[in-house]
Amino acid sequence: MLRRKARRDHGAAGGTARGGVQEADDPLDAAQERRVRAVLALGGVPQADLPDGVQQVRLRLLERAASGREAPRDVSAWAAVVASNLAMDWHRAKRRQERIGERLAALRQPVHPSGEESSVLSLAVARGLDELPDAQRQVVVLRFYADLPVRGIAEELGIPEGTVKSRLHSAVRALRSRLHEDEVV
Repeated sequence: MLRRKARRDHGAAGGTARGGVQEADDPLDAAQERRVRAVLALGGVPQADLPDGVQQVRLRLLERAASGREAPRDVSAWAAVVASNLAMDWHRAKRRQERIGERLAALRQPVHPSGEESSVLSLAVARGLDELPDAQRQVVVLRFYADLPVRGIAEELGIPEGTVKSRLHSAVRALRSRLHEDEVV
């Protein structure tokens, strides 16, 4: 069905190029493209992302044909459904990015309201970390800065979980002692 339509369009339009794609090779005609753009726009996709959405619909239609599957009976309706799914995917990705941004912003907020207290504490913790043996420093950084669980640290370092717990306990005790000596905490 697509090939017959493409041949008809090719004969009528002469196969002129449009946007780097031969019209004869384009699986969407102008009316279908307008419909896809409308569905994407109604789905809340920004104007700047509409051309990418139209290209995604074209790509999926071409992939379908290349895989040997039968062409949809109503290409226009099929393209509208795909465009609607793309709009939903766009919103999901946007929400996911917003949640990641919120989590990163929460991590950047200082624990202490006073900037001076925070920098004194940060400096004391950094000095304390520098004084720890490498093995203890590794587990502290992976646990408290990379936020890995004990099991994840054990897998990452290739050591037993009990060893991770022991090193964490010793390192935290040494850091706490150092912070009390410096009268930071």
